[in-house]
Amino acid sequence: MILAIETSCDDTSAAVVNTDYQVLSNVVSSQEKTHSQYGGIVPELASRMHYEAIDTITHRALEQAQVKLDDIDAVAVTSCPGLVGSLLVGVNFAKGLAWSAGKPLIAVHHIEGHLLAPLIEHRLNFPFLSCVISGGHTSIYRANGFGDYQQLSRTIDDAAGEAFDKVSKMMGFSYPGGPVIDKLAQQGEVGIKFTTPRIKNNPMDFSFSGIKTAVLTYLRNHPDVNFADVAASFQETVAKYIVYRAAELCRQNGVSLLAFSGGVSANSALRRIASQLQTQGITTCFSSLPYCTDNAAMIGIAAIYRYKKADFAQHLNINASASTAL
Repeated sequence: MILAIETSCDDTSAAVVNTDYQVLSNVVSSQEKTHSQYGGIVPELASRMHYEAIDTITHRALEQAQVKLDDIDAVAVTSCPGLVGSLLVGVNFAKGLAWSAGKPLIAVHHIEGHLLAPLIEHRLNFPFLSCVISGGHTSIYRANGFGDYQQLSRTIDDAAGEAFDKVSKMMGFSYPGGPVIDKLAQQGEVGIKFTTPRIKNNPMDFSFSGIKTAVLTYLRNHPDVNFADVAASFQETVAKYIVYRAAELCRQNGVSLLAFSGGVSANSALRRIASQLQTQGITTCFSSLPYCTDNAAMIGIAAIYRYKKADFAQHLNINASASTAL
């Protein structure tokens, strides 16, 4: 069994998983209410709240799994990328816990956690394409095997989740914007045309700053517009942009399995449009909602193959990194 810890951004999470890919517990403490007052994440507050919560959340994860620390075979922790202050809380807590308990320590890349999160509920055969979309990341990877990932596409500016947050703020709604836009879109109609860019250097890369600007311009020119129609049109544009780009990469790479993960993968329009790829011979896979956003279960799942080959970190050498490529 692996005890996993995740503190890369604003959610404090601990989980217990076993090497059969079963999640025995997954406890998440959200800071959403605190950061929503500021319209976004305040890094110093995030790290302080992790510090206050991590011990309690870890104990709760062990209790829900009905195990003790002595029963755990290894401790896994997100070491990169993310907010460095938040990461340091989790890394230092995991280092001290593993060292004091005499357990091996496994460092996990946050993106690899998202990429492998669908394994919690689905049997995936390599190779497959993974579209990781969240507030901080929008990338598509070809997963050839455990630990063997090739980045095919990335965003050159905002991540998709950031675009949702900013569009929500433009209309005077709260943070985080993803759930707000999705709910509002259910009451509107798709009819406003927002164009999507193509990138010269790599046509498969993403850019969301132009779509965000297009929404802002439309709102300024149409002060009496129905916000629900704007939300529905913006959401549909972004969802098609991501899904169609991912489908094209599947065809280019001869891969028929496409997995989506990250907080934006919870979006209803994205899931609806992706499900239509079945007619093109592409099978799509989504995690259930609790495993879309940041959680420690996905970190534990990503740690399993490293545990099996005894790929452990030196307790005192592991450190947090804000931006490390997968």
